[in-house]
Amino acid sequence: MAKFDYRKALEQIPHRPGVYQYWDADGELIYIGKAKDLKNRVSSYFVKTSQLNGKTRVLVRKIDRITFTIVDTEIDAWLLENSLIKKHQPRYNVMLKDDKTYPWIVIKNEPFPRVFPTRKYVKDGSKYFGPYASVGMMHAIMDTIRELYPLRTCNLSLTPENIASGKFRVCLEYQIGNCKGPCEGYQTEEDYERNLKDIRDILNGKIGVVIRRLKEQLDAAVAELNFEYAHHLKTKLDLLDRYQSKSTVVNSSITNVDVFSIAFDQKYAFVNYLKVMNGVIIQTQTVELKKRLDESEAELLSLAIPEIRSRFNSTSKEIIVPFELDVDTKDLRFTVPKQGERKKLLELSLKNALYFKKERLNQYEKLNPELKTERILTQMQKDLRMNVLPRHIECFDNSNFQGKYPVSAIVVFKDAKPSKKDYRHFNVKTVEGPNDFATMEEAVHRRYRRLLDEGQTLPQLIIIDGGKGQLSSALKSLKLLGIDKQVTVIGIAKRLEELYYPGDQYPMYLDKKSETLRVIQHLRDEAHRFGITFHRKQRSRHTFRTELENIPGIGKVSAEKLLKAFKSVKKIREASTEELATVLSRKQIQALKAYFSQPANAK
Repeated sequence: MAKFDYRKALEQIPHRPGVYQYWDADGELIYIGKAKDLKNRVSSYFVKTSQLNGKTRVLVRKIDRITFTIVDTEIDAWLLENSLIKKHQPRYNVMLKDDKTYPWIVIKNEPFPRVFPTRKYVKDGSKYFGPYASVGMMHAIMDTIRELYPLRTCNLSLTPENIASGKFRVCLEYQIGNCKGPCEGYQTEEDYERNLKDIRDILNGKIGVVIRRLKEQLDAAVAELNFEYAHHLKTKLDLLDRYQSKSTVVNSSITNVDVFSIAFDQKYAFVNYLKVMNGVIIQTQTVELKKRLDESEAELLSLAIPEIRSRFNSTSKEIIVPFELDVDTKDLRFTVPKQGERKKLLELSLKNALYFKKERLNQYEKLNPELKTERILTQMQKDLRMNVLPRHIECFDNSNFQGKYPVSAIVVFKDAKPSKKDYRHFNVKTVEGPNDFATMEEAVHRRYRRLLDEGQTLPQLIIIDGGKGQLSSALKSLKLLGIDKQVTVIGIAKRLEELYYPGDQYPMYLDKKSETLRVIQHLRDEAHRFGITFHRKQRSRHTFRTELENIPGIGKVSAEKLLKAFKSVKKIREASTEELATVLSRKQIQALKAYFSQPANAK
């Protein structure tokens, strides 16, 4: 059996908050953990092994596979970790599995109901609110409720019969004002219920009344110079301000719901499934579907939903989906949320599907680079409104210096990659002065005249570095050659990366992050680099040749031979007599040495 390659697994894990799961070779889930940064946390198990205790080292040795789920915040990671541990009970999550659960606030189903925090969810008709990610926040809510509404805290059975019989006596809580004494009939059930109605509203997130009440108390405490009590109230206000009664991951009003989203590709679809029970995600799964035909997103999602629900034995009556499905909904209710908590859950599901898609496609493309090429070319064909894949692309760019030394360069990309052996440059022959349009016209005509004469294949796409003027000049040459209808020609302007098509009044803009634009920019930048390099060589060569021609006895032909042999004036100056003799006569060598021996020409 192959050894687990943790380095390969770590490549797929992002720097995002979430929950990770470790599986052994038998496919058993052995550990679930949460992390503010998934990649850093999981890496620490394999990089810092010397710092691990014995139990953790045993765990690491048993890891055969790693899965993970990304969430929006660290709090969501805590909540998701807890729900998954309770669901799966992995063998190495001993501490969490024993007693680490997030608290609820319960209004007990009994006469004169008690309101108290609990970590046990019992289906006895009681009303539960939460769970709460922050215990401190939960206690702040409970303290506020107790201060605002006197409630009983005892566990006496306050049935009408027991109260009428005089079986109970008020306790200290009544004496200090924390309870109104329902045990002796000092408070009616109707009055008690009015308090509970307000408490339910607060626990459902309507805490505005509580905040206003606390602010009034705070103002009064400050006026009375009771700063200690004022600080106490301010602390509670701060906790309430940070409190979020509704969470993307946790919302007790969502009791039993399935959430499905889909990320689509040319060949694959990735469907993410979230199972939500009592406001907590208890299952997460992303499956991959390979397209057989040209199925739509709706068709693939309709195929995946029953399979995934069967796999997880789901009986949820409500299914949250990103769009309407043509499915018989006799026993099911499909919801396409536009806002609210359900919309947030759908967005979280899609985030996981998109990440899974990205990582899986990256894996495929590493193993089969041609898949990436096909994907990019297909996207370019779509974005640029072409009839064929742009497997062969050529890009033109011009360079000159104040109208002097005009040159034009062409770069060639094949299968979206540079084909440097096919790069070409042109010394412009028919243009005088700084006429960029005429230079482009000459270069394009010379390039494709030669391809036609030699019977070579034409590119599918021609890119002109420039705006409408340069594009029109290039198109003029293509029309003259009779090939303007055989290729797609576009111009790209540098300022805003506008793409111009022949005959279109307005430019087209691509997404700045699109791969199509990146390929076009790469072509443009490569053409500019190649053209500028050639242009500088031409200028330098002309300068050197002019200097050498100033030497008596050395004309244009001899200067060219020297530059061809030694590449630069500096190397010519440093060359020995024997080396110069391969190019010049003895008389020319003497003249050359005499010229460079002069102080003005020594360097």
